[in-house]
Amino acid sequence: MATLLDGKALAGQIIEELRAEYAKLPRPLSLAIVVVGGTEAIRKFVAQKEKVAHELGVNFRMHEYDAAISTDALRKRMAALAHDADPDGIIVQLPLAEHINQQSVLNAVPPEKDVDVLSARALGNLFVGKQRVLPGVVGAVKALLEAYAIDWTKKAAVIVGAGLLVGKPMAAWLLNERVTFSVVRSTTSDIGDYIRRADVVITGVGKPGLITADMVKDGAIVIDAGTSESAGKLVGDVDFEPVSNKASFITPVPGGVGPLTVAMIYKNLLELYRAKKR
Repeated sequence: MATLLDGKALAGQIIEELRAEYAKLPRPLSLAIVVVGGTEAIRKFVAQKEKVAHELGVNFRMHEYDAAISTDALRKRMAALAHDADPDGIIVQLPLAEHINQQSVLNAVPPEKDVDVLSARALGNLFVGKQRVLPGVVGAVKALLEAYAIDWTKKAAVIVGAGLLVGKPMAAWLLNERVTFSVVRSTTSDIGDYIRRADVVITGVGKPGLITADMVKDGAIVIDAGTSESAGKLVGDVDFEPVSNKASFITPVPGGVGPLTVAMIYKNLLELYRAKKR
């Protein structure tokens, strides 16, 4: 049976450490979050971020816009927010409506306020190893591996999914860490063949039960950053119970990568604030 990588417990430890650091600051930091539309799922994610903000004494300000807003109109509002001295960090809650040019909106967030590391400039800095902070999921994965003393840099890895939040930033980080890895999509032919060869599996597709036990080698490290709803429950990409009987380490969903990703937002917010003061 696999060792559970308890992201919820680790996130609690990190937030406690951050609480002490935030208490030393000369003023409360502020975080602006831009929400377009606002489905029930999005509101749940925002509520998690707001809860941690209150715990740390961060001024949390939500800017809500109608789902019908155009890219140009949203860009103008983002530009005004970016030039406002008040928010120390800005988040654009994803996903945006299909008619909006998502990357164009994300690019309106200046790197010094980009706690999610999703603008083109911030991602570019990440690719060349000059980004001050790591994207949320990358930071979460790194924190888990370090907390559980998992030596994995010389192991073969596979990233399942090539999205903006998980696959792409993970690939950039692994390149900088000199890890040998492959990237596959949920539509990749014979996807199981790639996964079976991997010592480390990192997935973030958002497709319930995509990765089954027959796809995973014995002793693999399985990190599930995919989230979706199935039968009213939050689930990951991994068929958890059967895979946990083969893996050496595994993250649960919920309670694995997700809580840590939220904690990383506030770790990044503090680091970006300090960087401006240096």
